[in-house]
Amino acid sequence: MHAPDLQPQPAGLGSTRWEDYAGQVRAHLACLPAPRTVVGASLGGLLAAEAAASADALILINPLPPASLHRQLPAREWPEVVPWRRLARLPGTRAAMPDADAASALAAFRHWRDESGAVLCHAAAGVEVAPPACPTLVIASLDDTDVPAALSRSLAQAWQADWLEVDGGHVDPLLGRQAAALASQAVDWLNRRRRQI
Repeated sequence: MHAPDLQPQPAGLGSTRWEDYAGQVRAHLACLPAPRTVVGASLGGLLAAEAAASADALILINPLPPASLHRQLPAREWPEVVPWRRLARLPGTRAAMPDADAASALAAFRHWRDESGAVLCHAAAGVEVAPPACPTLVIASLDDTDVPAALSRSLAQAWQADWLEVDGGHVDPLLGRQAAALASQAVDWLNRRRRQI
C-alpha cells in the first residue's frame, strides 16, 4: 500500500493550486507497479478520479463530484488558507465523527491539516473528469452533509460504477467503528472485479 500525503508548494498552502496536487497524484501512480488501485476520499476522491486513466481500479469515498454534478453542492467560499488545523477543537472533531471511538477522534484531531482555498475553489468550480474506463466503486455515507449520498449515487449511475451505501457521516468510512469492515468489503469488491476482467 502506498499512501502519500499531498504536499503544498514550498511557498505554502496559499500558493498551492489544483495542478500541484493533481501532478503529485499522477506522479505517485506512475511509480507504482500494476495492477494499481487508486483510492480517494472527499477532495482526494476527485483527484483520484481525474488520475484514473493510469489506474486499474478506482475506489471513491464520499468524493467531491466532477463537473457538471458539482452544481448540486451548496455554494461555498473559501479563504486563501482554510484553517482546519488551526481552528480544530476536540469536541468539534468528535461531533464530525459520530461513529468513531474516542481514540480515533483524538487521532483525527491531532492530524487535522489546513488546506489550500484555491484548490477547494477549483474543485467547487467544476473539474472535468472523463468517466473511468477501469472498474469503479463509489462508497457513500448516508448521513454525509458535505457530499450528500444522493449526489454520490448520481455519480455512480453516470459512470456505471458499483455502489455501496454505509451508515455515518463524511469521514466515518475512514475513521468510524466500521472502517475496518468497510475496507474488507472494498478489498472483496476489488478481488471480484479482478476475477471478472
